[in-house]
Order: sequence, then C-alpha cells, then structure tokens
Amino acid sequence: MSQLDVMYQQVILDHSRARCGSGTLPVDIQTSSYQVNPTCGDEVTLGLNLDEAGEITQLIWDGDGCSISQASLSIMSELLEGKSLAEIAQFYDDFETMMHSRGQGVDDDLLDRIEDGAALEGTSKFPNRIKCALLGWYALKDALAKAGVALEEHKA
Repeated sequence: MSQLDVMYQQVILDHSRARCGSGTLPVDIQTSSYQVNPTCGDEVTLGLNLDEAGEITQLIWDGDGCSISQASLSIMSELLEGKSLAEIAQFYDDFETMMHSRGQGVDDDLLDRIEDGAALEGTSKFPNRIKCALLGWYALKDALAKAGVALEEHKA
C-alpha cells in the first residue's frame, strides 16, 4: 500500500469517527431526506434549514453505516459549510463524477476542489461501495428538491 493510500485510509477513518455535522435533527428543521442503501443497510436522515434565497443555513445528519458512508457524510458537511448553492452544485457534480469514474482517475483539479473527499476516490473501483459514498449526497439533493431547490439550476 502506498503512502498516499495509507493517508487516504486515515482520512476516511478520522472522518468516520469525527462525524462532522452529525447530530439529532431539530424539531424545526425545514426539510429532510431519509436515504438507505439496501445493499448494506447504511442509512441517513439529513436535515436542512434554508434562508429566503434558498441558501443552506444549517445542515445536520443522523445516520448509521460503514466507515465510507459516515466519512462521506462528514466530509460533505465540512466541505459545504458556508457555501453558496452554485458552489454546492459544483461539489455535488465533482463528487458524483469522481465516484462514477470506476477507478479510472479524474482530473487533479477536481480532486483539489473536493479536498478530503479525494480520499474516497479509490472507493469508485467498487460498485457496491459507490452507493455508500453517495448516500449522503443523494440525501442532500433530495432534501433540497423537497424545498424547491434544484441543484441543476445552480450549476455554473
């Protein structure tokens, strides 16, 4: 295993333990999405509060699952904090592109943009694990859609 693989493995383990953004969803949450990966049982409920412009003011999630799903949720929460909807749409596209690369590699600029999310690039080689890594991102997109915010409309 290369030193980079070891470092990425450590990033995944650290995020799966730290669980940035994880907590009990408040009663007054504006929109939420429950997603489950039937293949392995990973699950998440992601909640959002939005301002009048549709920008996220609070993102909180509660879930259970493997280290990949939990790390991905933690990384996503950290990455999206304080970002505009256009930036969030770009992160979503970047992460989904990486996960659907099937281990063939993606542009280094993309990996730089998604910061710690790059640690999950190796996951794209394993189709059953891709679902784990994308679980939280799909919950985010669904919760926004339920609030009337389509990420596709905010692409640059």
